[in-house]
Amino acid sequence: MGRREYGQPCSLASALDSVGERWALLIVRELALGPLRFSDLDRAVGSAPTDVLTKRLRDLEADGIVERHELAQPAPAVVYELTEFGRGLERPMIELARWGMGLQIAADVANLPPSSLANGLRVILRPSADFELTLAVRSGGEAFGLRFSDGWIEASRGLPTQPDLTLAGTPLQVIGALVGGEQIDLGAEVEGDRAALATLREMIEVPERLRDEALELLSAGTGAA
Repeated sequence: MGRREYGQPCSLASALDSVGERWALLIVRELALGPLRFSDLDRAVGSAPTDVLTKRLRDLEADGIVERHELAQPAPAVVYELTEFGRGLERPMIELARWGMGLQIAADVANLPPSSLANGLRVILRPSADFELTLAVRSGGEAFGLRFSDGWIEASRGLPTQPDLTLAGTPLQVIGALVGGEQIDLGAEVEGDRAALATLREMIEVPERLRDEALELLSAGTGAA
């Protein structure tokens, strides 16, 4: 069965022809953090039928968004990663996710898996153009580096060398350290530049309704009245 397309002379329609099918943008979301083998991508995307995931990858390859590479070490493997053209989707993806916060509930924060924490932080933080920081995040056996520069946050899997600030804990603990501020302590580990942490807290931008719900959820996690 061929891919469904709008067939309209419109750049938005053309974009949706490529990434509007189910699972396509979630593949981009995961590969934005770095290359993955098919099995790892399958787990990261979550519950996509194998045949559908295979087809989406094939379509994304055909459109020049994703490419495959063969690795010889430490064991032969094929990995998928975004092309330079595919990386052009990162900014619109983050903006779409920010828009999507208006549809979320605070319970989504509590259910956020560690693998989604880095992109989650990219969504809720809006750094100024002059802010420079290297942030390390550790959660549930996952590790990420987030580099703030020129108003953008570049994220990748693995710990960065010599981070300015490190946050560690469950996704709820890490997000609580930012959204809850000093008033809500869920036990996140904090190492490094505390002044930078205070600045990050000022960069949080979420819908007011979602922030209120999140603060209530976080306060309940501390046992506060």
